[in-house]
Amino acid sequence: MQGRFQGNVAVSRLPFRVFGMVLLAGMLSACGHMPGQDMADESGRPDLHTSSDEPVARQRARVRLELAVGYFEQGQTTIALDELKQAIAQDPAYADAFNLRGLIYMRLSDYRLAEDSFRRALSLKSKDPDVSHNLGWLLCQTGRWSESDGYFSQALASPLYGNKSKTFMTQGLCLMRAGKFSEAESTLARSYELDAGNPFTGYNLADLLFRRKDFRRAQFYIRRLNNSEFANAESLWLGIQVERKMDDKVAMMQLVAQLRNRFPQSKELGAYERGEFND
Repeated sequence: MQGRFQGNVAVSRLPFRVFGMVLLAGMLSACGHMPGQDMADESGRPDLHTSSDEPVARQRARVRLELAVGYFEQGQTTIALDELKQAIAQDPAYADAFNLRGLIYMRLSDYRLAEDSFRRALSLKSKDPDVSHNLGWLLCQTGRWSESDGYFSQALASPLYGNKSKTFMTQGLCLMRAGKFSEAESTLARSYELDAGNPFTGYNLADLLFRRKDFRRAQFYIRRLNNSEFANAESLWLGIQVERKMDDKVAMMQLVAQLRNRFPQSKELGAYERGEFND
């Protein structure tokens, strides 16, 4: 399997405050490549590690893991777990299998087994930033803020980690949950610097700034989001409230028209029509 598991969910249809498995799934470690196990040719130069270099047990386990990922993508969690059981039976030291098992148990809201799976994966691959991210998010879900923050920092400390923007965003949201709004703002801003196109980061940064009454900066981020393909009822409603605070009635009514035309049955339009502003 190449790359990382990605969910096939239309971002514009998702509530920006709830990203859950969409981002966690994107953190699944790539199957088939085991860092640190590159071979060397006769001259002593490193040779590219390929699947043919894997022990037979790992090859068989990897096939089962790839099947499990496919079932997981399709929402068939029971079948995915069955495939993982066979993968782990073939290779009990396969960290990626335990990582996916943790993701599945999180989807099933079995946090005890999810935590056990992630910790098992880290015991086998202690420096894996993807697993550290996943465990950090799990601990955040259960209100263990300090532990959660430590695992996010552990993931971010990896120099080769390619998903730092997502981890900064997740860490920022957890800091918001913990009531640490100043730290959350700086962390979300760091995520935005790394990936300005991520609508979850843009929305939550704008929302946090709005709550902190920094309306001008909130306006910058929410306008950028609402001018993109990812605008949805939630972002339009936040934009309406921001423009109202900035006393820009023209911009506000343009957003109201979009909300009414595109999302006529939304709870956000109902809130606008009832005048339920978050003043």
